[in-house]
Amino acid sequence: MDNNAAITQLSVRELLGHSDSYVIPMYQRNYAWGEAEITQLILDIMDYAKSGNDYYIGSLIVYLRPEQNQRKVYETIDGQQRFTTLSLLACYLKNETKLDLSWYQAGNFHFESRGNSTQTFNAIFNQQLDKLRTQAEQAENFNPALWNGYELIRRLLPQKLKECEALSLEVFSDYLLNKVQIMRMQVPHDTDLNHYFEIMNNRGEQLEKHEVLKSNLLEILNKITDLTERQQSQQCLHQVWEACANMEKYVQYGFSVEQRDNIFGYNNWSQLQVKNFTELAKAFKEAPSKTSVTLNEIIAGKNSLRSDLNHPDDNSAERFNSIINFPNFLLQVLRVQLKQDIALDDKNLLNAFKEHLMNRSNAIEQVKTFIFNLLKSKFLFDQFILKREFLASQEQWSLKRLKKGNNTLSYVNSFDDETKNQRTLMLLAAFHASTPTLAYKNWLNAALYYLLNAETINADHYLQHLESTAKSFILDRFLAINKSNYFTIIYTNQCKPQGTFNQIPDEQLRYSLSFGNIENNLIFNYLDYLLWCESSNTSDAKIRNYHFTFRSSVEHYYPQHPLAGSKILASADLNSFGNLCLISHEKNSRLSNFMPTAKKEYYQTNSIDSIKQHLMMQAPTWDEESIEQHYQKMLSVLQAGLAP
Repeated sequence: MDNNAAITQLSVRELLGHSDSYVIPMYQRNYAWGEAEITQLILDIMDYAKSGNDYYIGSLIVYLRPEQNQRKVYETIDGQQRFTTLSLLACYLKNETKLDLSWYQAGNFHFESRGNSTQTFNAIFNQQLDKLRTQAEQAENFNPALWNGYELIRRLLPQKLKECEALSLEVFSDYLLNKVQIMRMQVPHDTDLNHYFEIMNNRGEQLEKHEVLKSNLLEILNKITDLTERQQSQQCLHQVWEACANMEKYVQYGFSVEQRDNIFGYNNWSQLQVKNFTELAKAFKEAPSKTSVTLNEIIAGKNSLRSDLNHPDDNSAERFNSIINFPNFLLQVLRVQLKQDIALDDKNLLNAFKEHLMNRSNAIEQVKTFIFNLLKSKFLFDQFILKREFLASQEQWSLKRLKKGNNTLSYVNSFDDETKNQRTLMLLAAFHASTPTLAYKNWLNAALYYLLNAETINADHYLQHLESTAKSFILDRFLAINKSNYFTIIYTNQCKPQGTFNQIPDEQLRYSLSFGNIENNLIFNYLDYLLWCESSNTSDAKIRNYHFTFRSSVEHYYPQHPLAGSKILASADLNSFGNLCLISHEKNSRLSNFMPTAKKEYYQTNSIDSIKQHLMMQAPTWDEESIEQHYQKMLSVLQAGLAP
């Protein structure tokens, strides 16, 4: 092979431990991975580690610069986010564990023309954390994104390993360093790098897994012997698939006006009129699209069946953002339909459908049922699961349904009772803020399972189910000695708590709620939800106007590293739940060393990160006694909120 176009397979240890050097050029964006991306990477590595097979994590596209001092220097064109995160993971294993990483003597990459990023990484690598905190406070030579990435790894990796009892830190580390493989692809020396980078960022997407899956399901329906039934079934799958695939738009927009009348109610579009696949196929037959396509054209991706999408009524221009993508949504629906413990992670999308649905003896009927369930699930998802709404240059969480009027479409609250609609929205936001990843949204699976099986959906029953789900997750998993898995909680226990708060010994509570042992941030977020419900009529505007954001950093209100001359608290007091709250990583990196009085001053002119934090700041002083008093008060709120 031409050396100018060499492809080299490297383990993570070979990538990071070799004498080769890598530079992140100025035209690359800053490090931008957050909790969702880092969590997904850790979970992917853990999943593959269980199998023992090599995990090919992707490619690192590089350009070999002229050699300097006998050392190869590669300019990183694509893959720097993954490379940086792998380096931060190795730093964590070197710095925070007793594992032998003596081979990792120095970081082998730097950021060109971004001295603050290079200095931040070097400080992380060399365990100069106090120096980093000082730089953060002074905003000097500091890149908060890199620091946040490292802090996320410090929190997430022990947490996820704790959840996966079958995998130890040693096994994870050995697999990460020796079995995770990356393909380093070197572009030719005469490559125009600016032009290549532009092409890389504007290249057409490869055929995605869900598109392959659609083709596979169409082939299942192709086995139907009756020609008319076969064609109608395939057309039905195609139209439903295309209508549901755009998670940002309400599903009604995926059909012609006549089809909407048949499926969702004449001139209404707010009720699902069809009750099964047969009725759905009949609705399409009675209101066919203006054009039709062949099976080969469907597989090739032609979307001409989606007619009338630009009808004057369709005034939904990119207003909403979904909390989940289509491939993961497909797995959510499959799990609800089959009631089997299918992993909610789209990297296993094709295998999951092949194993659990397509290989069945009644695969044709299962595919038909899935098509109908997909449509129903998306219809219910649009109405009863929160979205991020962008309106008038502002963004907020919303829980709204599509309403058809006289030649108009509008979005109104899903429930007519505004108070209950807002309360449901707040609890959904608490769930989502606790699990911001696209995969493994078990709370969403619990919600969809309820919605698809409920005879009627009203605000009281739905809110009761969501609260019962939160209670079950906390009592039967996060605080329990003998932890239940999510599938058992949702499908066997029907989201009804099996344990009670009063059954948990005080010693177990203090341990499970202490720093480093809190399994999921839903404990913090559900507590904030309970506090918000208690204070919904308060005159305190900061509580009344509170909304959930992605605050995933657990902060010690009294700092772990207080200023020189300040009292150092005992570990039990410092790490007590009474001294902890959630804040954003950016604020944690800047405020972590501040004393409570300085933090109170900061938040006087800034929005609060959590209601629990806000209540902590009301205390005139903050010491061991204040921490214990706040702990007992929050415990009583949890006790009341987790009661049957």
